[in-house]
Amino acid sequence: MTHRTPTQATPYSLVYGVEVVLPLESQIPSLRMAIQEGLTEEENAKLRLQELEALDDIGLKAQQHLECYQARLSKAFNKKVRPRFFQTGDLVLALRRPIITTHKTKGKFTSKWDGSYIIQEVYTNSAYLIMAEKGLKIGPSMVNS
Repeated sequence: MTHRTPTQATPYSLVYGVEVVLPLESQIPSLRMAIQEGLTEEENAKLRLQELEALDDIGLKAQQHLECYQARLSKAFNKKVRPRFFQTGDLVLALRRPIITTHKTKGKFTSKWDGSYIIQEVYTNSAYLIMAEKGLKIGPSMVNS
C-alpha cells in the first residue's frame, strides 16, 4: 500500500515528478511500462511535459490543502486566547521559565511569575524591552499576561 497525500499523489511523485517504477516492473511487463515503451521519442517527451504540468497543479493543490489545514488548526488552538497589548510605562509580570524543566529546585507553592517590570519600549510581535522596578534592564522579551 502506498501512502498518498490528500490530493491522491504520492510523496515521491510530488518530489520527482513521476511515479516510482519498481525493478520488477521492468522485468515483468506491466501495462504502465508497455504504454511507455510503445511511444516514440517525441510522444514520450510530450507525455513527460504533460506530467510535469500536472505535477505543478498537484503541488499547488497540496500547498492549498496544507494552508487550509494549518489555518483550521491555528483557529482551534487559539480559540480561548485573549490577546493583550501593553504600552510604555505599564507594569507587567514575566513568566519564570526554568532552564532545566525536569529538575525542580523550589517547592510547589513557588510563583510562576517574576516581576514586577516596567515596559520601556514596545516592539512588533508582542516583544517588549522591560526593566525591573529597581532600574535593571532585562532586554527584549515576550511578556505574558
